[in-house]
Amino acid sequence: MVDALRAQLEDDSGVPDALEPLPAPLQARGSLLSVFRHRNYRLYFTGQLISLIGFWMQAIAQSWLVYRMTDSTLLLGLVGFAGQAPVFFISPFAGVTADRVNRRRILFVTQTLMMSFAFILATLTLTGVIQVWEIIVLASSFGMANAFDIPTRQSFTVELVGRADLPRAIALNSIMFNSARLAGPAAAGIVVGLVGEGWCFALNGVSYLAVLTSLMLMTVTAQPVRPPSHPLTDLREGFRYVSTHPSIRTLLLLLAASSFFGASYLTLMPVFARDILHGGSESLGFLMAAVGAGALVGALALSRLPHKWLPFIPAISGAFFGLCLILFSQSTIFLLSLALLMPAGFGLMAQGISTNTLIQTLVDDAMRGRVMAYYVMCFMGIMPFGALIAGWVSHHVGVPETVALGGSLCIVSAAVAYVFGKR
Repeated sequence: MVDALRAQLEDDSGVPDALEPLPAPLQARGSLLSVFRHRNYRLYFTGQLISLIGFWMQAIAQSWLVYRMTDSTLLLGLVGFAGQAPVFFISPFAGVTADRVNRRRILFVTQTLMMSFAFILATLTLTGVIQVWEIIVLASSFGMANAFDIPTRQSFTVELVGRADLPRAIALNSIMFNSARLAGPAAAGIVVGLVGEGWCFALNGVSYLAVLTSLMLMTVTAQPVRPPSHPLTDLREGFRYVSTHPSIRTLLLLLAASSFFGASYLTLMPVFARDILHGGSESLGFLMAAVGAGALVGALALSRLPHKWLPFIPAISGAFFGLCLILFSQSTIFLLSLALLMPAGFGLMAQGISTNTLIQTLVDDAMRGRVMAYYVMCFMGIMPFGALIAGWVSHHVGVPETVALGGSLCIVSAAVAYVFGKR
């Protein structure tokens, strides 16, 4: 896999006809900011940045609220599972929809639904009647809307900037996501400490107005009309394309392994913040912000990486991520934990971005929505299963031991993927 990908990126003659325009921008060293010459992307970037800050505020406040109410790592894992499991089950169908229906219209519907769910959660919390089962139901509702939203957003980028600027737009999307991941948790920790979790949920609801406004202001060229086909035929076609493409298949399996074994540490972060590091909601906010800071550095570093090294990054960063998790799991000092979470965030995000860029470079436009749905499923959809297992394992063997085991399995997965990729 590694040699084939590297050869394809270095030699234009080895690229399939449908992908010929893409290697040039990968080799270009132009500024990332040049993508902002596209008016639609400027609108998209601004709206999404505001909304994602609100999203991360809600994510932190929700996990803190559940752990404060229950003191249960199992329920913490269950809420994480309810919020993300729909992404795993629904994403393939969402990818088919994204390839058949106007993507801006899909995003308008999903963002409106998530805004409504945020306001419902805020109302229940601020009135003091919130129950854990209601949080689980609303988290699941968010997850179902998100299952359609994320693959659509991933495949919508090419409509905003064109194929020539797509690699730089992917890098900017990651920078945007992780900037919000840095600001949102820190803000949530302060807001929860001052006025409670409910106001974080309310602010998230308001933040969706920025996305809806940006979508209304865009002028997007209509997608080419596809020949009529049965949705199940499209679904089978997408699965066949992913499963028979060796490079894409290996990249996705490695990403799924890192997400399943390693990313569950995020669900257990309230336990580290309160019980191991003896802090409060502010400590949880800063820990999550450290993850976001590392991921932001990873996004910036990947945007300047010479294209010839890109095929090596998924396996290397996956192993690096696992090593950082092992070290973090053994820390009982707050500042040391902060310092270790930054490279952990760097490693997982570097793997996610490099995998995204490589796949979007390889995939045919007609399959983009369906293939990106599998990317989302392997990156985010698999996380709740890992979170649920991690919650159960940590209940029996301890939280640090669970995170260390996950990190070890990430290293093993990266090594196996690299060996088989070379073959």
